[in-house]
Amino acid sequence: MPSSFRTVTVLGAGVLGAQIAFQTANHGFPVTVYDVDDEAVALARGRLEAIVGQYTRELGDEGAARPAADGITFATDLTDAVRDADLVIEAVPENLELKRSVYSAIADAAPGRTVFATNSSTLLPSDLADATGRPDRFLALHFANHIWAQNTAEVMGTPRTDPAVVDRVVAFAEEIGMVPIRLHKEQPGYVLNSLLVPFLNAAADLLVRGVADAPTIDATWRIATGAPSGPFQIYDVIGLRTPYAIASASAAKGDRRAGAFAEYLKTEYLDKGKLGRESGEGFYRYRS
Repeated sequence: MPSSFRTVTVLGAGVLGAQIAFQTANHGFPVTVYDVDDEAVALARGRLEAIVGQYTRELGDEGAARPAADGITFATDLTDAVRDADLVIEAVPENLELKRSVYSAIADAAPGRTVFATNSSTLLPSDLADATGRPDRFLALHFANHIWAQNTAEVMGTPRTDPAVVDRVVAFAEEIGMVPIRLHKEQPGYVLNSLLVPFLNAAADLLVRGVADAPTIDATWRIATGAPSGPFQIYDVIGLRTPYAIASASAAKGDRRAGAFAEYLKTEYLDKGKLGRESGEGFYRYRS
């Protein structure tokens, strides 16, 4: 069954939002990307330029990537961005109240047919459903970073999500080249992050307690397991602002180890403009 979605809007053009927009456009869908102001849009254009370059280097052929990226429409008016969308994928920063406020703002602006999907990494869709004004047409659609290669799309509804909507979103994931992972119940962190986050947290704890430095921790993991990347290489791919936000939220709930990692990321990396692969430097340096 095809998804029958024709137009897609992505809310938030950060690291993953830009990748979602590119992947969707690169598979033939008209895409509108919303971000808060012209400066954010300019940054988004730069991210898309970098994505086209990386995609081309990895696959050896620019192909449709350039026209796909160039064809993406940008908007700084939230209601205009969703006015004609069949599917809205929300990828705004990982903050419950911020996400709820975004959904409240678009609940009446989007057509009645529109399906809303959150790309939240840590929040349950049930935490957001009431704010959407359409809990039967709302669910989570979670992408991994480096989307065209690590191409999983986790689809997780709530008890109120219409099963037909789940089926349509699974079909959409396939239409944009993803491997849909259908979850049968809500799970914080889905499948991927339920496995990944404890691993990354363990690495962060080793680092901030001075047990070993990041390259040593990464090398240990790669050599001993045969994995292609260590935890701090993965952090760089994710982008260091996301783990900082998550660690800060945990610190606010009294997690001292998370607080130590958040402070370390802020002072050693974020305050110096080292954001991970997207900026060319994080725990490691990357050529442009």
